[in-house]
Parts: sequence; C-alpha cells; structure tokens
Amino acid sequence: MNKQLILASQSPRRQEMLHNLNIPFIVRTKQIDESVVTTNNPHEKVKHLAILKGKSISLVQNEVVLAADTVVAFEGTIFGKPKSKKEAYDMISTLSGNTHEVFTGVAIHSRENEISFVERTEVTWWPLNEEIIEWYINSDEPYDKAGAYGIQNLGAALVKKINGDYFNVVGLPIARVVRELSNFSINIFK
Repeated sequence: MNKQLILASQSPRRQEMLHNLNIPFIVRTKQIDESVVTTNNPHEKVKHLAILKGKSISLVQNEVVLAADTVVAFEGTIFGKPKSKKEAYDMISTLSGNTHEVFTGVAIHSRENEISFVERTEVTWWPLNEEIIEWYINSDEPYDKAGAYGIQNLGAALVKKINGDYFNVVGLPIARVVRELSNFSINIFK
C-alpha cells in the first residue's frame, strides 16, 4: 500500500471494520452542515452526504479519503439518530415486525480519482412487545445509531433476517469498499 487512507468518520464501527482487515488509516473529520442536503430520498441523501463529508477533507498527494453516511428508511421515511428516548421508542415501535431498508453512501476520492456508490440492505425485525422495546431503549445502544439500533450488539436480538450486506447495516459495506480502494492503489490482497 503506497497510499495513505484517510477515514472521514468518527464511527467506532467503521474504524473497527478497517482495523479487522489490517487496513492502516488515519481519522480526519470536519464538521459539515448536513442540512444542505435536503432530499428525502434515502439513496440520494446518503450519497450526497458521503460526498460532502469526503470533499470537506483537505488531502495531500498520496492520500485517499473514505467517507460514508448511513440511514434507515421505512415506507419513505428516513430514520436518523434519535435525539430522545421518545424518538428512539417511536422508531423501534415502527420498525417492530416490519421490513425496512438500510442505505449507506460511500465516497472515495484522491487528487486523481473519485467514486461514490450506495449499498442497500433489507432488514426484517421480529414483532417486539413492550418489554423488549423498553429493554432496548433503556440501553445506551439506540442513541448514536441511525434507526435507533445497532445490529452488531444488543440489536441483534431484534432482527429476524436480512437480505443484503450485513456490514452495510453496521455502517460500511466493507467488502465493496475494499474492492473500490484497490482502484486507488490501496490493495489488501497483495
């Protein structure tokens, strides 16, 4: 690997995925105004936000920036991170017994090249009773995650099945990202 990967994300889950594949990276983030992306289309929203996050990072020669954004969508409504216990309760109650979609937009760019894409995964939940919903929203887990849940921890108990990339639901479709990074001279298979 002769290029330096810059991860434009504070997400511990994204960082862990890169660490697990022994991909060296540096975290470099910049606060952006997400309100400038006004679309309610989840596919377009995550793609534009990922591009915006990536382009906000200044890079030098031999650096490659990886940025991502994830949302949960159900029946045309985007569920971001809940701001309160009531909002988490409402999201969890709505998703209970239903199938929703998780979209992750990914943007990768260097001085010479750029690519962006969106990965979509369907997630079906078991029907949840009041006790399960209260158990979950009383944990710390819902409050820093899109859709108010994390599939990789306690939220695994809510999920009946998924159709698509599991890691996309965690926050980064890592297998596709690895393949795209090879186009930027970051190849873990060598």
